[in-house]
Amino acid sequence: MFSRFFLLLLDLLLFFLGFCLSISFKPSGLSYYIDNYSVPLLVFVFAWVLPSIVSGKYVLKGSSFAPFAKRILLSNFITLAIVTSIMFFLYSYTFSRIVVLGTVGFATLLELITYGMWFFVKQSYEIKEMPVSSRKPKRPRRVPQQITEEESVDFARRRVIRQNIVRELGLDVYAYLSEAINLNVASTLIVSTITRFNIDSQPTGVYNTIVNIKRVNDIRWINKFFESVNQKLSAGGVYVCMAETKELRKQRILHKFPPVLNFIYYGFDFIIKRVLPKFKLTKKLYFILTRGENRVLSRAELLGRLYSCGFEVHNEEYIGGYLYVVCQKIKEPAYDLEPTYGPIIKLRRIGKGGKEIKIYKMRTMHPYAEYLQEYVYQQHDLKDGGKFKHDFRVTTLGRIMRRLWIDELPSIINLIKGELKIVGVRPLSHQYFGLYTKELQEKRVKYRPGLVPPFYVDNPKTLDEIMASEHQYLDAHAKNPLLTDMRYFFKAFYNIIFKKYRSS
Repeated sequence: MFSRFFLLLLDLLLFFLGFCLSISFKPSGLSYYIDNYSVPLLVFVFAWVLPSIVSGKYVLKGSSFAPFAKRILLSNFITLAIVTSIMFFLYSYTFSRIVVLGTVGFATLLELITYGMWFFVKQSYEIKEMPVSSRKPKRPRRVPQQITEEESVDFARRRVIRQNIVRELGLDVYAYLSEAINLNVASTLIVSTITRFNIDSQPTGVYNTIVNIKRVNDIRWINKFFESVNQKLSAGGVYVCMAETKELRKQRILHKFPPVLNFIYYGFDFIIKRVLPKFKLTKKLYFILTRGENRVLSRAELLGRLYSCGFEVHNEEYIGGYLYVVCQKIKEPAYDLEPTYGPIIKLRRIGKGGKEIKIYKMRTMHPYAEYLQEYVYQQHDLKDGGKFKHDFRVTTLGRIMRRLWIDELPSIINLIKGELKIVGVRPLSHQYFGLYTKELQEKRVKYRPGLVPPFYVDNPKTLDEIMASEHQYLDAHAKNPLLTDMRYFFKAFYNIIFKKYRSS
């Protein structure tokens, strides 16, 4: 843990950098301000350090960045108030407003970035997914398949398959696959490939099971590959794939390299493998540098891609540093040309008249996570407030954005287009809409959804309470639309600010 003296020195350095950045907007240079305003500068520094000590800004406790960020903002706001008061009452023309506001603003930004990175590094060892281990895998439930007759087992084939899988992936993987599927029949195709050609060249409808023992991370066109597998499988066929998830990748990198060097390496890896492919301007650069190999995949993205390509997940298991997924073909692929991959996404929601509208939002979930709503609901059900329990689809940054409503800002586009209004029931996905009663569904589609839902007025906890809250709002809105929306808006504003109501 850093000492308070070290944090004080670091904070003064950040303050000085903020001061230099603010001076860059003035015609006079840095030396001019230091030579002619040394006393006011010392007062400024004292006004910066004292609130920082009192507020506990130089004490790094806990693993959450949010409380520390609040202390930073509180301390720096007090500093701004002190310096502004001194300028107004004593030294009206000592520093310009640009210098004061710029120094506080730039220094605050630098503090948030610096300490935010420190907390991010600190949490790097807190692995959220199952850690790498060689433990014995659980006995998976065998996927039911539409096989009309029992196929004969080729014992020579079984011996060769066992030797190859054990040599490539280990005995634990072989034991897991043997429990999940029938490896030893002719209708099971076992491949080790990252190219669609090796799938497309196979006969259609012959195989009930396809197993690929190459990492999905190394497949350049993942969805196209999954679509080819879907096409070759018979109805109800099973597909088994494996991947290194982003958390397992982080753990591998941090344990592979020595301290300090591992975080430097992981930082570059994060930028190249996770930031570049998310933006259109840098996506081509990403593929030039990596050729699409060794890409970073979250568990949510992997499962979401499988669902979008017509599969239903039956079993997941972490073995030896990889996630193995057993899924079943249940339909044709969606062939989605607009997946939620970039920073700004369009989510399919039900609008007025039951018409599907696309709501603009900042992406807070992993790519392709929208295909997993039914899967997450089946696995975890709902928590208080109507959100999914243990929703692994939401990113760390996404949780912060949701609490600050940053993710909702692009929805103003829908407001301008007339698809949303300011106050109204929340626009729902088809899956969530299906959980509502028929009566409420019919009542909902009579009106446009809203940016500010009645949730913030009644603070319901369960799905039944949420439906009751929306019934009450819609009944009141039908009698007096304008008065109801005004009353709900101000009540929601009060509850959000003073009662800290949150939707997640």
